[in-house]
Amino acid sequence: MMTGRERIKAAITFTHPDRVPRDLWSLPYVGKFRKAELDALLAEFPTDIQGVSPIYPPDIYRPEGFQPVGKYRDEWGSVWYVHEPGVVGEVKEPILSDWSALAHFSPPYELIRRRELSTIDRQCAQTDKFVLSECTVRIFERLQFLRGSQNLFMDIAYGSKELYKLMDMVHEYYLEDLSAWLKTDVDGITMMDDWGTNDSLLINPKVWRELFKPKYKEYCDLIHSAGKFVFFHSDGNIQSVYGDFVEVGVNAINSQLFTMDIEALARDYKGKITFWGEVDRQHLLPFGTPEEIRAAVRRVRSLLDDGSGGVIAECEWGKYDPAENVRAVYEAWM
Repeated sequence: MMTGRERIKAAITFTHPDRVPRDLWSLPYVGKFRKAELDALLAEFPTDIQGVSPIYPPDIYRPEGFQPVGKYRDEWGSVWYVHEPGVVGEVKEPILSDWSALAHFSPPYELIRRRELSTIDRQCAQTDKFVLSECTVRIFERLQFLRGSQNLFMDIAYGSKELYKLMDMVHEYYLEDLSAWLKTDVDGITMMDDWGTNDSLLINPKVWRELFKPKYKEYCDLIHSAGKFVFFHSDGNIQSVYGDFVEVGVNAINSQLFTMDIEALARDYKGKITFWGEVDRQHLLPFGTPEEIRAAVRRVRSLLDDGSGGVIAECEWGKYDPAENVRAVYEAWM
């Protein structure tokens, strides 16, 4: 029997894992208020992936992952509003809403220069699961958090010179962040940017390729040069740039398959990238029946799972999802 680390690597390299590997994401609400259900499911269906985080000095400001109702300032200086406990809020007071503030702005380098990464190797040595870094690069989302989404889309449309300066600042920050992680023993690096609406990319794919694709390529090349794998998450319909993620070197992509043409994705990209989940969490997981969940998994398996690899059984457990529906996902993958 393979270990989780061996199983994930076999899936990514298409070298026939002994079974489809598993991964489970749970939103903060589930971990806080439904922990008994979460623990029971993980005991029944252990995951093959483990995340790790560094230790931060107590004098470094870093908000907790679970935020109560109210507002808080993130480590980059923008203010978030939270309206439901356990549900991620939104930036309502971006620190760079006015470009005049850019002259006095700098990324929070103390977060990546003063954190303690030495414990990461020890955590990696103590598990036989595939170990992923905490989320590193999220350049598009960080720009939104700093400028506000509406401002950022206007910046992209008009090609403002300040945008290019800020992009370079954020890019250099993430290169330094990655360089530190690549000296550890983690197996893979996590990156993310939510790029899609329910039916299309948030910006013109041509502009995406001009502004963001070269940066993703630089990140992926750096990660691969250290012998590690690239795991990328993006919500929404990103079908128009799926091939670009393959080209830049993403090994596994977590995307909302059910917002896209799954048959076309299978036809074009099966065997070229690992599909890291998932099952429809907008409609099926919260509102479907267990049998509808199993049918959805069977659809994905019939298209993507031929036993050679290229698939990770993953779903995201949200606030309103019944435990029996999440269980049905992993039962169907067995």
